[in-house]
Amino acid sequence: MAGTVCLSRAKMGKRLYLTLVLLMLAKAAVGQEQKFAALGDYRLENGEVIYDLKIGYRTFGTINADRSNIVLCFTWAGGRTSQLNLKPSDEGKLIDTNKYFVVAIDALSNGVSSSPSNSKRQPRMKFPRYTMRDLVNVEHLFVTRELHIDHVRAVTGVSMGGMQTFQWLVSYPDFMDKAIPIVGSPQLAPYDLLHWQMQISAIMNDPGWIKGNYTKNPAREFEYEIGALILTTPEEYNRKMTRAGVMSEIEKARQGTGGFDANDKIRQTQAMMSLDVTEKFGESWEKTAAAVKARCLIVVSRSDHTVTPGPAVAFATALHVTPLVLEDECGHMAPSCEWQRVNMAVAEFLDR
Repeated sequence: MAGTVCLSRAKMGKRLYLTLVLLMLAKAAVGQEQKFAALGDYRLENGEVIYDLKIGYRTFGTINADRSNIVLCFTWAGGRTSQLNLKPSDEGKLIDTNKYFVVAIDALSNGVSSSPSNSKRQPRMKFPRYTMRDLVNVEHLFVTRELHIDHVRAVTGVSMGGMQTFQWLVSYPDFMDKAIPIVGSPQLAPYDLLHWQMQISAIMNDPGWIKGNYTKNPAREFEYEIGALILTTPEEYNRKMTRAGVMSEIEKARQGTGGFDANDKIRQTQAMMSLDVTEKFGESWEKTAAAVKARCLIVVSRSDHTVTPGPAVAFATALHVTPLVLEDECGHMAPSCEWQRVNMAVAEFLDR
């Protein structure tokens, strides 16, 4: 097969070429290994260019004969496809990969796809600032040009993956039959913008940041503290954490050298903060909703302090969709706390 891939498109008929693509996708699904697509130089909406753009991805399951079982899955802030439990043997997986062919895409700036931390020509803060629309446009280019997929059963993602899902809905409304944004947002609320900007400020104001040229990840202690505050609720945090435990975790963060690369986090956070699906529609939920063609299952957490649910609920109302509201005290982590309920709702929605 490796030799066949090297043949030019001009030397094989379109039908044969697409057949070979399907075979390659099916073969790739067996191992779920990390793969990369090289997209060359890519011009962003602001006119800047990401040089030598590459996208990381993994596939799970097997594509069917009529290509009607494809699902795109997007990563969360700082997340990687290697962290997804989508292998056939995994229990509690969000999507049944024995039934659906899942293409999981590593988002820009996650340290796998092109990022400030891995770009050779544009390292660190030389890596261009991009928007959520740019991110989705890159993903669309990848799946259409590299995987030759022009329509999917569904798009989905959790948190920032849900934000990408909302943007796909309006950027490429004919591309999917269904969309499942989970604790995501179509437009970050004021509270969300506040805490995300606070995280950027903490990094940039840390003496060790040195305008992105650090030798050790800055603001690691703050990153733990803000994450602990906003990812769940006081009730849930107090239930799981002891007084001694919290001080121990803070000290570990203070001494730690790992964590999400700070420059990567800045660029992803800026992309999230740019998100507003109503921007091209006169900032009207109703006009934005009128452009949506896919059926939607919108999942929100009432106690979410990371991605507050107001904008997603407002969009659901404009779409005449009743959102699935998670009522526990787990905050942004509610999909994990109520995974059985969420997974059942997703399975039923995908199947009908």
